[in-house]
Amino acid sequence: MPRLAFLFLVALGVDHNIFLAGRAREETVRLGTREGMLKALSATGGVVTSAGLVLAATFAVFAPFPLMMLIEVGFLVAFGVLLGALLVRSVLVPALTLLIGRRIRWPSRLSRPTEAPPKGRHSLADDEELALQR
Repeated sequence: MPRLAFLFLVALGVDHNIFLAGRAREETVRLGTREGMLKALSATGGVVTSAGLVLAATFAVFAPFPLMMLIEVGFLVAFGVLLGALLVRSVLVPALTLLIGRRIRWPSRLSRPTEAPPKGRHSLADDEELALQR
């Protein structure tokens, strides 16, 4: 049962991460790491949360079935999708991005220091690294 739930959650949850991370990368090019993530979160947060709620409700339909395995899979996947959509993609991923700063984009060029950073505020990690370089 744990393996089956893990496979479902990874397969169903990875598209939400791709959606948020892809939008954050687009915005990072224009605004910088901090402002890019905040803009991406505001643009995709509602969609990711709605998709998570719909997906959780879909798997919660298994609850009234008479087979114990379907009830367990339905509960585990519904709970995991809600946890992933409401906590991981809405709080944890943006918080880690803001803490780590532009190094979150390693090994792309966005992770390297630039002469003139994009307009917008940067993370604390970026400010500390710039201060150390001076």
